[in-house]
Amino acid sequence: MPDKRDANESEHARRVREMFAGIASRYDLLNHLLSGNTDKRWRRLVARKLQPALSVDGARALDVACGTGDLALALAAITKARIVGTDFCRPMLEIAARKASTNVSGIPFVEGDALKLPFADEAFNAVSIAFGLRNLSNVEASLRELRRILKPSGRVAILEFSKPVVPGFRALFQFYFTRVLPKLGGMISGSRGAYEYLPDSVSRFPDQKRLAAMMREAGFEEVEYQNLTGGIAALHLGTRPRS
Repeated sequence: MPDKRDANESEHARRVREMFAGIASRYDLLNHLLSGNTDKRWRRLVARKLQPALSVDGARALDVACGTGDLALALAAITKARIVGTDFCRPMLEIAARKASTNVSGIPFVEGDALKLPFADEAFNAVSIAFGLRNLSNVEASLRELRRILKPSGRVAILEFSKPVVPGFRALFQFYFTRVLPKLGGMISGSRGAYEYLPDSVSRFPDQKRLAAMMREAGFEEVEYQNLTGGIAALHLGTRPRS
């Protein structure tokens, strides 16, 4: 029933938006602290992987679910492309805009829904989304939307938490992720619920192989993925076909 599904998706989006708005002021601190700054290295890798697609004159890139702007800024740092960031959480965008105002990147940050992006078809040479796909109520629809805004031969990069692949490390990380991180995150942010949501959302998100299959089903070609830090996260890449 489409009406019920739309209502459920809208309610999910409202809850997630409010949750991130509540932790926006501590979001960067917690990301860097709880990951030991590994998240910065992961974002720089995304930027390097997309750099070839953004080497053409007039290239444009969109960072979806951009949060406080770290990936958009990483893209701007190594390319001459026009970078745009979009997110549905205004407090996050306000922080991103303040960061961008301190350098010469000139990145515009646009409030928008990742399931209904406010951009024309085939508008960008590359599109990225980091730690945002799992927060969306409809992953399949989001993948189709990312494909829609890409130019033919454009590249997509999806950075997301995933399933650790090293058995002993997997158990250790699972303990940290489900027992330690919610307590630390809650103490620092004042919102333990947000950091209990994190491992829960990751547990329900498709693993590396399934996400790659979903990208192919959405119409992407040349789909590949790279496990990062033992599979704590994975970087998936794909290309919109020429035709």
